[in-house]
Amino acid sequence: MRLTVKVIPNAKKTEITEDNPKEAFLKVRLSCPPVDGAANKELVKLLSKHFGVSKSKVKIIKGEKSREKIVEIDQG
Repeated sequence: MRLTVKVIPNAKKTEITEDNPKEAFLKVRLSCPPVDGAANKELVKLLSKHFGVSKSKVKIIKGEKSREKIVEIDQG
């Protein structure tokens, strides 16, 4: 499954604020700053927990240095 994720770094808490499965779109707030990949690691951890898969099954395909990312989740 591929989804578009809009990330808001430096938020007060880490959470998924909008989940629209029909459009494969998520809006996510992360408490980490976007420094040295910390926000990306936190995003992978949050998505793996949300979808019930291991962290190795969540991959950022596009937008590692952008707030809008395309993420692939292998649920198989």
